Amino acid sequence: MTLVSVIIPYYKKIDHIEKTIQSVLDQTFEDFEIILIYDDNIKNDLKHIEKFIKNNPKIKIINNNINLGAGISRNIGIKNSSGKIIAFLDSDDCWKPDRLEKQLNFMIKNKYKFTFCNYNKIIKNKKKIKVFSKKKIITFKDLLTDCEIGLSTVFLMRDIIEDELFPPLKTKEDYVAWLKISKSNINAYNFPEYLVDWNYYENSLSSNFFQKLKDGFKVYFIYLNMSFLKSFFYLFLLSVNSIKRKF
Repeated sequence: MTLVSVIIPYYKKIDHIEKTIQSVLDQTFEDFEIILIYDDNIKNDLKHIEKFIKNNPKIKIINNNINLGAGISRNIGIKNSSGKIIAFLDSDDCWKPDRLEKQLNFMIKNKYKFTFCNYNKIIKNKKKIKVFSKKKIITFKDLLTDCEIGLSTVFLMRDIIEDELFPPLKTKEDYVAWLKISKSNINAYNFPEYLVDWNYYENSLSSNFFQKLKDGFKVYFIYLNMSFLKSFFYLFLLSVNSIKRKF
């Protein structure tokens, strides 16, 4: 069994995907596979990606017939992976060369099932902001009002992943996944090094304020079965804490 499966959903990131994949191939730790889920109805980019990877045995491409979204694509990637540990990476983010080695040692040495690291937020390929967790351990209660966990920084042991980990949301799908896991009394542990570069663009889904509010409400109202008022209350706290992190 491969130790680490790296799940990468792809949608219209042709200017970044080569650098993203290469950042995994350049890792000092080599026992991994890459599962790339091509989630674009237009197949032009697929030919370019296939040419780049040159039938690399470490990389498996899954071609969705229709656009399903990042969350559902990650679920498909997990089902088609063989790793004992599942790692996530967005198709425009990058890892530092020793990221796998360092965070895996931290995870295995301490027998943690859910870990994440700090990251650099790169704005328009220019400005860099260091984003770190103020907590070494994040519980379900912590996550209810604040999420300091970046998707491309997460490692999960396969045995804690249930079917359909990610819901069909445009944003916040990773937040629902972390809540699902932590609700089962599985805490997230921070490895306090900056091992990931997260690329941020103003036209991305993650930057769409109103979409994030809409999906944030669904997190509480639909996926956590809270009342209408309670959902708004927790969404308000989540939004306030998100704004605080920007200052």
